[in-house]
Amino acid sequence: MLIDVISVHVLPEYQLELEFKNRERRKFDMRPLLSMKPWDRLTNPVIFDKVKVDYGTVVWPGEIDIAPETLYDDSIPID
Repeated sequence: MLIDVISVHVLPEYQLELEFKNRERRKFDMRPLLSMKPWDRLTNPVIFDKVKVDYGTVVWPGEIDIAPETLYDDSIPID
């Protein structure tokens, strides 16, 4: 199931609040990915905070992104 991300907000401790096209809001924890390339470049909060939505997923400068399926499958619902 592919659901596009339509908005992203940075939360404390390298977490992202995501809203998907189906209007579901979910929280994604980036910390497990920060020890792996290319996401290890996001440990700098200045770069991490530059996250934005592009083509239905989240992206950062330097062509860093995450598949929307991963964002959905590995996130938890926000009430």
